[in-house]
Amino acid sequence: MQTQILIVEDDHELNKGLCKALHTDGRQTVSCHSISEARQQMGCMVPDLLLLDINLPDGSGLYFLQEIKVQFPQLPVVMLTANDTDSDIVEGLQKGADDYITKPFSLSVLRARIETQLRRTKIGMLSESRQDGEPGESLASDIYRIGDYVFDFPRMIFTVAGQAVELSKTEQKALRILVENRGLTVDRERMIDLIWTDGAEFVEDNALSVTVKRLRDKLNAGQYIKTVYGVGYTWEKTENQ
Repeated sequence: MQTQILIVEDDHELNKGLCKALHTDGRQTVSCHSISEARQQMGCMVPDLLLLDINLPDGSGLYFLQEIKVQFPQLPVVMLTANDTDSDIVEGLQKGADDYITKPFSLSVLRARIETQLRRTKIGMLSESRQDGEPGESLASDIYRIGDYVFDFPRMIFTVAGQAVELSKTEQKALRILVENRGLTVDRERMIDLIWTDGAEFVEDNALSVTVKRLRDKLNAGQYIKTVYGVGYTWEKTENQ
C-alpha cells in the first residue's frame, strides 16, 4: 500500500514543486490549497503525514492543526512557515506539530524531515502491535549498520564491533536523531525539543552537551559524531554509508 502525504499549501507553484519532490513509486502526494479543501480531502482519506502551511487563505494552519490533532492524534504533522521567530515555532509545537520547517528551505532537508516522521510512525505502529508481549522482529529500516556499529532501535540493542553498549533513553534519542539525519547538521535547539519532550519547562543548556559527550565516549564515535560549533551536532557521513 502506498504512503500518502497530504500537502496543504496555497502557493500553487510551491505546492506543485512539493508534490513533485516528495512523490516516489511507493508514495502518493495529494494537493490542497486551503483548509476547506483539506477538510474535504480528509473526509475521504486519512493520510500518513500532513504537510501544513501556517498562512492559508481561509484561516490559520495552527488552528487547523489543533482540529486535526483532536481527531487524529497519531497523525504526524510537519508545519511550513515563513515565520522563523521563536514564538511562532513554540506555538506550533505546543499545538501538536511534530516538526516544522521555515521558508525558504532545502528540499533535501525537507525530505529528510519527512522520512524521519514516517519512520517514527512506523515504529509506533510496530510497538502497538507488540503490546501482547510477543517479541517479534525489528523492521530492517529501523536497524542501522554503520561500519562496526549496529543500532537496533526497536529492540534497544546497540553494539560496537559485536560488543553490546548500554545507552540511557536520552542517549538513545540523541543517537537516533543523529543517525537518521547523518550528513546533516541538527541544531542544538531542535535536538533539545526532540529529546526532552516530557513537558519539562527548563532544560539546562549543558544537558545536551553532556548527553552527546557521553554518547560519543560510549560508542567511541569521535570519527562520526561531530560538534558544529555555534550550531549543533552531526553524524558525519562517509563514502560507505
